[in-house]
Parts: sequence; C-alpha cells; structure tokens
Amino acid sequence: MKVSVFRKERFNAAHRLHNPLWDDAKNALIFGKCNNPNYHGHNYELIVEVRGEIDPETGYVIDMKVLSGLISEEITERYDHKNLNLDVEEFKQLNPTAENIAVVIWQRLRNRLDARFELRIRLYETERNFVEFSGN
Repeated sequence: MKVSVFRKERFNAAHRLHNPLWDDAKNALIFGKCNNPNYHGHNYELIVEVRGEIDPETGYVIDMKVLSGLISEEITERYDHKNLNLDVEEFKQLNPTAENIAVVIWQRLRNRLDARFELRIRLYETERNFVEFSGN
C-alpha cells in the first residue's frame, strides 16, 4: 500500500528566458516580456510529492523534517533571492523556464532520496501557471 506525502515550500527568484542561438527579435517574439534583458522575478511555489510504503515502525512514508531539510538544502538555499541565470550553475547554460526548473529540482532531490520513493515535483510560477515532473 503506497501513500503520497506532500511538502510545500516557496522561493523568490529572478530569471530571463533567452536562447543565445537566436537574435533579439526572435527572442522577443517567442519569450515576450520574459526576455527582458534586466530580468524579472517570480514568487515560486514548490510542491514536492514523495510516494512510498508506510514504514511499520514509524508510521511515516518519510520523516517530514528530513524532507523539509532536504528541500531547504537542495532548493531553497540555492534558489531563493537569486538570479537563476547568473547565480545558479545549472541555469548558466540551460534556459530557466518553469519546465527546466522543475526537472532540475527533481534531479537534485532524486539524487538525495532513497530509490524506494517515487518523486513528483509541481512548480507554480504564477497562481495560474504551473508545471509537473515525475521523471518520465
């Protein structure tokens, strides 16, 4: 019997959507205001889902304090109040779209979680725009 547990976190970050292989006109056409050369910011909301068997000794799928600490170390401390393009190594060569951010978050957390757990990331860039990634 598998159960999903969820942890919600927030971080604030700036980014610019830009493809260096395109000229300014094409970047502006495709990315619009998100291509502002001075960047723009979001108040991201991150929901991490961990799915697994309930441990018969603890009654937990995963200790939420452990999960919270992991998210803090791997994501919040690295991304909060940062310019993703300039301050975060993964995005110096990768366009920091919500899709790419979600995949990178999933990879960072997947590397730290026991393989017995399933992992899904939901990342809200705005109240109405969000992406999900589960490794598939």
